[in-house]
Amino acid sequence: MKNLFIWLLLSLFGAAASGQGTNDPASAAADREREMINAERAALEAKFDAEDATCYKKFAVNNCLNAIKLRRREAMTGLKQREVALNDQKRREKAADQIRKTEEKSAPEVLEQAAERRAKALEDTAARDERSRKKADERVNLQKGEASNSADTASKLKGSKERAQARAQRQAEIADEVRKYNDKQQEVLERKASREKRQREHTKPPAAPLPTPN
Repeated sequence: MKNLFIWLLLSLFGAAASGQGTNDPASAAADREREMINAERAALEAKFDAEDATCYKKFAVNNCLNAIKLRRREAMTGLKQREVALNDQKRREKAADQIRKTEEKSAPEVLEQAAERRAKALEDTAARDERSRKKADERVNLQKGEASNSADTASKLKGSKERAQARAQRQAEIADEVRKYNDKQQEVLERKASREKRQREHTKPPAAPLPTPN
């Protein structure tokens, strides 16, 4: 219900902005795409916040939160890449529009120079876009590596805890076996002492005879 409300609210704002914006189809499509990205981001944030809250009701809280953090990061990275693509497209369109305006104001004798500048500007924009994409890919790979390291650390901690529990259980079992052995030895000693006592009682020397009367 909360996600639906956020979506409707953003849709209304988007409709209002579209009604007041430019009539350029490409620009309108870019605006709609940006609105969709914002709506998806808001919906995902609400969804992951709700999942975070459920983690605190579980035993393995940190493992649960780390898993959600990884999925949140991947989802948000995808949205960020879409925003980067929109921004790159907007920069290219702005550069092309600026060049077109410059060309329209230029005299015929400078059209060739303007064309060269336009080609150079387009090349520079393409190079910047390529650098932006590479940086975005590097961030994604770095984030995935960090998430993988976190998962490995959690797995190692879990294994160490399980081994410690196994050692403690084995120590308890050994202590119980030692106790049972000592109890058995004590029982054997008690039976032996009782048997020796009975034997001594059965082998008492006969009483001395009474003196003969004179």
